[in-house]
This record gives sequence, structure tokens and C-alpha cells, in this order.
Amino acid sequence: MRMEAGEAAPPAGAGSHAGGAWGKWVRLNVGGTVFLTTRQTLCREQKSFLSRLCQGEELQSDRDETGAYLIDRDPTYFGPILNFLRHGKLVLDKDMAEEGVLEEAEFYNIGPLIRIIKDRMEEKDYTVTQVPPKHVYRVLQCQEEELTQMVSTMSDGWRFEQLVNIGSSYNYGSEDQAEFLCVVSKELHSSPHGLSSESSRKSKLLQARGTRM
Repeated sequence: MRMEAGEAAPPAGAGSHAGGAWGKWVRLNVGGTVFLTTRQTLCREQKSFLSRLCQGEELQSDRDETGAYLIDRDPTYFGPILNFLRHGKLVLDKDMAEEGVLEEAEFYNIGPLIRIIKDRMEEKDYTVTQVPPKHVYRVLQCQEEELTQMVSTMSDGWRFEQLVNIGSSYNYGSEDQAEFLCVVSKELHSSPHGLSSESSRKSKLLQARGTRM
């Protein structure tokens, strides 16, 4: 429950001692906006600032004229904090900045919420840094008898683009053999961490074979 400061106060005992024990309801005045919730909700994360506050630990928190705890923080981001403690889910309006909620979650020391927000932000950063795939071409020189072996090494996304007969070569003591230039290509998807080690290994293998040109 949320109400603006100055509105009618909730039932007596909210946020104050009642019959020698803490009342069920607690009022929080966050940056001028009053929120009404229960002790059970605030104590959901035992190491949090809010749990310590409602359990009566000395946190030097003043109260307003209605008995609500005064917390000098931005009320805009407190709603998602409180709702997370209520049902364990992070629900944000589309225009609300996750950075602002993260700042408040860190202030109130709500560990699970901090991890959820950071994971979401990292996932968004990864998506943004993705770039369109690029094509890498290699030109390999081989003899006719090596074509079969060449085909067997074309794996991991590599494919033939063109085969060019460049004539024959003569080796002393053997027959002439036709030689070919094989043009191969591969579509590479970049990521923030660069190409995979497997892709790099395959590229080096093809480059090594291409040095025979």
C-alpha cells in the first residue's frame, strides 16, 4: 500500500509498539511518500536494512508525525523493492531504469534482488554488443589427389565457393598433376568475447594449408 504524505493515517499501532510487541503493520516514509506494509514482508531478507529496521535494531531512523520511519531515499524505485519482498519477483515499468532499482537494492542490502538485476543488465549488454555476422574467405592451393582430403577438412561451417584449375605441376620422377585453387568461406558471428577457440583453431588450420600458394 502506498499513500502520499499528509493523507489519513492507517490504523493505530502501525509502525509502533502495540501491547508491548511490534504491530503487524509498518509505515515507511520514503522521500515524502508513505508506504504501508507488514513486518513479515520487510523481514523477508533478514540481512537487509528493512529487516533490521522493523525488528527494532538501532539504526538511528527518525519518525514523522504519524510514526512512520523516515528514509531519505527516492520513492520512485522503492515500489519494485517492496514488491520483490512481497512476492519474490522483479516487476518494472517499461520506463523505469534498472540502474536506479539496483542502486536502491544495494542500499537496502537485498542480495537476491541485486543478483537478479545485475544478471538482467549483463544479458542486455551482451545483446547490444552483438554485431552482424561477417564472411571470411580463404584461398587454398592443392593438387588433384588432395581434393578428397580437402573436402574432409571442410567442417565447422566452412564451405566451398569456387574451384579453379590452374594447370599442372611437374615433379621429377612422377607424373604431372593438376593443381587447383579452392576458395572457401565461413560466416562468423562475433561476440563480446571474440571468436570461439574452436573457430580460431579451424582458421589457423586452413591458413596453414594456404601457405602452399
